[in-house]
Amino acid sequence: MIHHASLELRREDCHAEVAFWELLGFAEVVPPAVLAERGRWVQRGEVQVHLVFSADPVIPRDGHVAVALADYDAVLARLRGTGHEAAPRTEHFGSPRTQVHSPAGHLVELMAPPPAR
Repeated sequence: MIHHASLELRREDCHAEVAFWELLGFAEVVPPAVLAERGRWVQRGEVQVHLVFSADPVIPRDGHVAVALADYDAVLARLRGTGHEAAPRTEHFGSPRTQVHSPAGHLVELMAPPPAR
């Protein structure tokens, strides 16, 4: 299991970025004190996303974080209700997927869990 992913962003984009991840069901958690000045962290279940401050963040064009969501439809409704453009993608493994950009510009793929086999 992957424990966390780190995404770079400008410090001034952090509040909007945390709010975006909260729409996906993540909650902000306090990083260890020695790391607190370097960014903010969010967590859903056992998975964390570390939002790392950078004066010149690297935002990959195609690289992305994918999040499997049991509440996929509800998350999409929250995103769209707050003005985020969520673009449906081709289904794989019988499971719908959508891509959305976070306020800092990161590509995030949202996936409904695949049906049981």
